[in-house]
Amino acid sequence: MDTQQQFKQAMAGCRDIFSKKLYDYGAAWRIMRPSSVTDQIFIKANRIRSLEVKGVSLVGEGIFPEFQAIVNYGIVGLIQLELGYAENEDINADVAMEYYDKYAQTALELMLKKNHDYDEAWRSMRVSSYTDLILMKLYRTKQIEGNGGETLISEGIDANYLDMINYSVFGLIKLAEAADGTK
Repeated sequence: MDTQQQFKQAMAGCRDIFSKKLYDYGAAWRIMRPSSVTDQIFIKANRIRSLEVKGVSLVGEGIFPEFQAIVNYGIVGLIQLELGYAENEDINADVAMEYYDKYAQTALELMLKKNHDYDEAWRSMRVSSYTDLILMKLYRTKQIEGNGGETLISEGIDANYLDMINYSVFGLIKLAEAADGTK
């Protein structure tokens, strides 16, 4: 499988979870302000790092579902940036999935461009490096949020969310390869 196929496969797994949670909970996430979404992603990334360092999960859930959660919260963040937060659940599942697919496609297109320019360098990286890069992007995002969303020279919050999504997908691909013994 090539990178594009692996990316789409990993994203399909994330989409399936998002769709099922949408069924269970509706679009309750619509009330979240972008800064709260950033903090939720921080919790997930911090847990991944903690599990990588400690090597043990007392909750029983591993790193893989946390990377999936970062993908899904990253897409939620992009939706919230576009629509703004709501006072209540204001979109139905079909509309939410349309937005999900829009931003999943945006992430794929960005990955393909960067992957071309960086010549698949991500394949030589460790999964723990993706975690650290996601955490760095989170601290950058928090700084930008603290600056009211303004930057002088840097990319905005949306670009950071997209990078977090893509690093998470790379983590999912590498973890899946390790689990099935492929490269």
